[in-house]
Amino acid sequence: MKKILLIEDNQDVRENTADILELENYNVITAENGKIGIEKAIEHLPDIIICDIMMPELDGYGVYECLSINPKTANIPFIYLTAKSEKADIRKGMNLGADDYLIKPFEEEDLLDAIECRLKKKEFITKEFSNNIDGISEFLNEASEYLNLEELSKEHTLKKYKNKEEIFREGSTALQLYFIKTGNVKTYRSTESGKEFVMGLYGPGDFIGQLSLLAKTGTYVETASVLEDAEILSIPKEEFTKLLYGNRDVSNKFFGMISNNIIELQEQLVDMAFATVRKRTAKALLELDKKGMMKDDNHTGIIIPREDFAGLIGTATETAIRMLTEFKNEGLISVETNRKLVILDKNRLGQIANNH
Repeated sequence: MKKILLIEDNQDVRENTADILELENYNVITAENGKIGIEKAIEHLPDIIICDIMMPELDGYGVYECLSINPKTANIPFIYLTAKSEKADIRKGMNLGADDYLIKPFEEEDLLDAIECRLKKKEFITKEFSNNIDGISEFLNEASEYLNLEELSKEHTLKKYKNKEEIFREGSTALQLYFIKTGNVKTYRSTESGKEFVMGLYGPGDFIGQLSLLAKTGTYVETASVLEDAEILSIPKEEFTKLLYGNRDVSNKFFGMISNNIIELQEQLVDMAFATVRKRTAKALLELDKKGMMKDDNHTGIIIPREDFAGLIGTATETAIRMLTEFKNEGLISVETNRKLVILDKNRLGQIANNH
């Protein structure tokens, strides 16, 4: 049962409103002024707060300001009740960050609709979606309902790619966002001399292509090819745009899901500019291990061409081989006959990676 805190100094309004909400199976907690309301909000941590603006002791603005700086109550949806319809009073409340307002006297239907809308928003925002194909499909379906967009696809087709097959090519029109269900993918850019500069290695749970969809050129800024057989979900650019720009709440949620690769790319570029080759090698090995690309008790590992690894850390192939040999001689990694890498001392690699 959802808990609602109702802060209202007028006894008749408070009791009548509480009756309406209780008949809708809400657990209603009431407070007759702002100070008591703050105490009860901290004590009960309600799912939503409905608060009058003009009250003795402490007005609704003060209540919101106090609760918004408390980590325990800052994210509770907040609806103002006001007998004033002047735009200045309404705007002040909304500028502070309140979610909604109702002007007294209000209709029962308007009250219940406002509560349902804010609870639905909170549930969507706070929900954690799994970083797998089921989680992505669940997010797309719920985002579609949240945005009331029937045109968002309910089903997304998985495509199987063979080893070394291209998913998209640098310079081609950017039409899809891709999510890796299984397998591993590398992205790279080609230099004028024809060499490949590896931008990243990605595995299950990773998105690729988002930077290209955000670019003004409208084309893919890199090439993506498969390192081992993969299953990949594609999301059309039209859906990507609706999810990113259609609603702030959905946008924040969606961007958080797809932004990890962008953050990793930024860190990689900073490392290439300032970190030593030894540090970059250690960080790359740990990142590959995190993605399940290194052989261990839980993963079979993949064969990573040395030229790809060199591109990943931004150095010549010969230098990358020399660094891997040094790490092998130090007992940090081992190299199997099939050239798969195995981490032997993760703690020591972490120390090297974090050494400033």
